[in-house]
Amino acid sequence: MLSKNEIIRWLKEKDAQRLEALWLQADRIREQYVGNTVYFRGIIEISNYCARYCKYCGINAGNKTLKRYRLSMDEILTVAQTIERLDYGTVVLQAGEDPALSGEWITELIKRIKNESDLAVTLSLGERTPEELEAWRLAGADRYLLKFETADLRLFNEIHPLQNNGPWKNRLEILHFLKQIGYETGSGIMIGLPGQTYDELAEAILLFQELDLDMIGNGPFIPHPDTPLGKEYERMKNSDQQAPNDALTTCKVNALTRMVCPTVNIPSTTALATIDRQQGRENGLLRGANVIMPDFTPLPYRQWYEIYPGRLQAYKPPEEQHALLLKMLHKIGRTMGRGKGVSLNYLKKRD
Repeated sequence: MLSKNEIIRWLKEKDAQRLEALWLQADRIREQYVGNTVYFRGIIEISNYCARYCKYCGINAGNKTLKRYRLSMDEILTVAQTIERLDYGTVVLQAGEDPALSGEWITELIKRIKNESDLAVTLSLGERTPEELEAWRLAGADRYLLKFETADLRLFNEIHPLQNNGPWKNRLEILHFLKQIGYETGSGIMIGLPGQTYDELAEAILLFQELDLDMIGNGPFIPHPDTPLGKEYERMKNSDQQAPNDALTTCKVNALTRMVCPTVNIPSTTALATIDRQQGRENGLLRGANVIMPDFTPLPYRQWYEIYPGRLQAYKPPEEQHALLLKMLHKIGRTMGRGKGVSLNYLKKRD
């Protein structure tokens, strides 16, 4: 157990030697609870249409410079076949909150993936209705990922203007519902949002523990030049207590998350690898993470799912990307996990 003050002290720590002790502790806990295997999840970004106006996101409805797309069901199934052929156990279907992705269409897609493969299905489709979430679970979806992004309600409302009038009061209510109906439930935050403090980051880490999540994905805030928050980033920062949006702070958050939530699955995120192309993904795995989520969205679509800039620069064909990841795992003494990689936290609640 870590207190809030202890978490804040670690988040502010700058001494490299002391931080080595934090990395070592997080890595030991990771090895003790979830072992030395790293599970791979293949992401397919199936649509970049979105009805929301989130100030930080490059695919928000207000961005008129972006070319929009939706993958067909057959295109998605072809990519899923590649993911399974490379021995990944999970496909992640991700999109903006696209009204054209109807509940019935997603249900049919899930059924086809489950009938034609042995893949686990993770959904990351935003705030959907209870009826849709239940139908997708019954169709065979295994996991749902919905980030609450910040534990500060004021800051959340600031970066999510023009909220839709759906059935939910807030994202925490949705997360509780997802757990209730049997999903492996994931969430996470953005690190270094303008106005975000060390105190708020500590609150978010403790909230992970309170929610009893099964997977937790944290990444740095990366300003997008075509978004309101990207344009106003420097002006909106709180200079005194502003949490940095850098790789070091992201690794601190992940390490502390592993310490307070030892049995969850934690990915070393694409956003971390984007801001630190040399060591980001590797350092994430050495500092508490046990999952990586490579992007399988085919070109040319990938360049149009630009939630933050710089993602396309990391593009590699699937086989080349896979070989590089295996080489990286060998370097740090880890192995690729086989099968679906169900969260130990999820399993222990069902024993």
